[in-house]
Amino acid sequence: MTDAGPRQAAGADLRSQASPDFRRNLWTFGVGTLGRDGVYTLVAFYLVVYLTDVLDVPSATMWWISAVMLIVRLGDAFLDPVIGALVDSSRSRWGQFKPWLAGGGVVSAVATVLLFTDFGLSGSAFVVAFGVILLVWGIAWSAHDLGYWGMLPALSLNPSERERLAATAKTFASVGQFAVVSGAPIVVAVLAGTEGGSPASWQLFAVIAVTVMVALMAVTFVGVRERRDIDLDGAHTDLRQLARVLFRNDQLLWAAAAYLLFMLGYGTTITFGWYFFKYAYGDENVFPVFALFVGLGQIAGLMTFPLVRKRWPRGRIYTWSTVIIVIAYAAFVAAPMKLAILGALAFVMFFLASWIMLLMLVFQADTIEYGQWKLGRRNNAVTFALQPFINKTSAAMNTWIISATIILAGINDADTAAEVTAGGIRLMKFSMLVLPAILIALAYLVWRARFRVDEAEHARIVAELAARGSFVEDSHWER
Repeated sequence: MTDAGPRQAAGADLRSQASPDFRRNLWTFGVGTLGRDGVYTLVAFYLVVYLTDVLDVPSATMWWISAVMLIVRLGDAFLDPVIGALVDSSRSRWGQFKPWLAGGGVVSAVATVLLFTDFGLSGSAFVVAFGVILLVWGIAWSAHDLGYWGMLPALSLNPSERERLAATAKTFASVGQFAVVSGAPIVVAVLAGTEGGSPASWQLFAVIAVTVMVALMAVTFVGVRERRDIDLDGAHTDLRQLARVLFRNDQLLWAAAAYLLFMLGYGTTITFGWYFFKYAYGDENVFPVFALFVGLGQIAGLMTFPLVRKRWPRGRIYTWSTVIIVIAYAAFVAAPMKLAILGALAFVMFFLASWIMLLMLVFQADTIEYGQWKLGRRNNAVTFALQPFINKTSAAMNTWIISATIILAGINDADTAAEVTAGGIRLMKFSMLVLPAILIALAYLVWRARFRVDEAEHARIVAELAARGSFVEDSHWER
């Protein structure tokens, strides 16, 4: 009891002190996700395009494929917390996270190439083979995604450092994402010598993408140093404890609900891009230029976020970002088909969306200390297991929305914009712009009504945990 005062002071110091290897970790951690996010974007954004416009999968089969993608990704998503518990329970000479980063990265690299391989199958054989490969890809992706993002809260308790680590990682992620979004159509066309590419050129592009991914993940594996002066390791977690960690950490659940709604809207809009420019705008060759506006907007947002955080609290940033994004969506619906106007609106939308994604990441990280304070145990990977769960669930729903829309709108059976009716274009615009705006607004309302761990509350929680001695190194790791 007599040392409570010094321990509370120590808690404040932990939130303000610089981590020993922060500068090293800032870059070696961040660069590790450039290739990862490039590969994820290739699968999330172009797999449906590859199926519909390169392999020319019939609409009847695409209905089955869209159902398989939805079921497999949702089922895989529900495995993520279990994988998170395994990560938190791991002990090795390389730490909790790096073995999962390495193993999952290699397996998902192989599975990615297989997803973009034409085996000459059709009908039910094609659907089954595709479903098995997608399931393997999803489980392996969870392993290294949890290994990567679960590492973030183990590198620092300092909120400013966490935000900079997240901002740097998300900046590298955006470079990877939009290098693939804008570069893939150009590269596959050049490799194949024909517009839209060929199965072989898409497969070769996948090989290049996963090679970059594995190489940059190796930089993180070798370069990142976790903190060892204080105990930020996750606790051993069995299935009973897993359920308790997930369902009794109410702030984690509300942060996850808001993030899921946001990603449903954000992901649906960006994944429709190629179809919009081919069938509504009338020229898919313009899409890489439009994607450049999107990419520059997101990267600029991530780079300016630390400056904005010095002036505004998180809540104010989230509020105004949401308001302006919804207004930009309304303007996009009514805008003429002029690339400069559409590009400018996209720049604004994704500039501000990058701030919201960073905030969601930090909100989720802060619920780790909240869960430790409330439940008496620290779970880094289990907490961050909800991030791939959200990404996969939203991607599954994005894919289903897009697949259903392009079939119902007559786009899957069309070769040119002239073959799509005005009603079909209106349906695509609704799914791409109106529905996402509603979902993004709902995400904000959920966060506003239910999330309570702001900067002041997090500071109070860390101080109380320090007073309990919760961050004292317990030497339970094999060093």
